[in-house]
Formats: sequence, C-alpha cells, structure tokens
Amino acid sequence: MRIINPAQIEPQPMQLDGAAGVNFRLLVGRDHGAPTFAMRHFTVAPGGHTPPHRHNYEHEVMILAGKAIVRAGETLREVKPGDVIFMPANEQHQFKNPSTTDPLVFICMVPVTFDCGNGSCQPTPGS
Repeated sequence: MRIINPAQIEPQPMQLDGAAGVNFRLLVGRDHGAPTFAMRHFTVAPGGHTPPHRHNYEHEVMILAGKAIVRAGETLREVKPGDVIFMPANEQHQFKNPSTTDPLVFICMVPVTFDCGNGSCQPTPGS
C-alpha cells in the first residue's frame, strides 16, 4: 500500500516546449509497483498552460481546484472543480489557467506503460 499526500512530493516543472507555469508530481507509478496506471498531480500557475499536444494514449483528468479552459481539437470548454475529463488517444489538447490569481490543480491518470518523468508520458522500452 502507498499512502502519500501530494505536498510530500517535490514538484517538477513540465519539460515540454510551450509549457508555461506547469508543475507536476508523480503520485503513483511503475516505481511504486502500479501495474496499470500512473497518477499525476498537476499545478498550473495563474496564466499558465500546457502546450497543445497529442499522444497515443488516453488519459483521465479530475479538476481539484481553480478553473481551466480545455482545448480538445478545435473545441474550447471551461471546467471547474469536480469536473472529470476523458481525453481519447491522439486528440490534440491543451489545459490553460485563465485566472490571474488562483492556481489550477488537477489529477491526471495515464497507462503506467508510459514514462511520465517529464510531465508528459513516452512509451517505456519493451512496452
């Protein structure tokens, strides 16, 4: 069993071109014995955003605090705490924090067969 509070993990900056003000914490992953999913905790500073990007795996997101403008393809939607987003594989997407004062905080789940060490996830060798 693993019990941890996100505040116990040092945040890491998202290392993707075009990211601004995005930090993440890997809460549960392959190194913790998780065979199926990785759970990540993201904080996006006021005015910050992930880059527009796509990847060949799905992910599920739950907004914990703040608001976001989520782009999926050409569609823009505002989301709030408690909202859940399913992002299918290969759909271009982006998360923006429109606030000038409040951080955006969300949980993101992805398949553990991807290495999530940079805030994004890339296939691990042999997966």
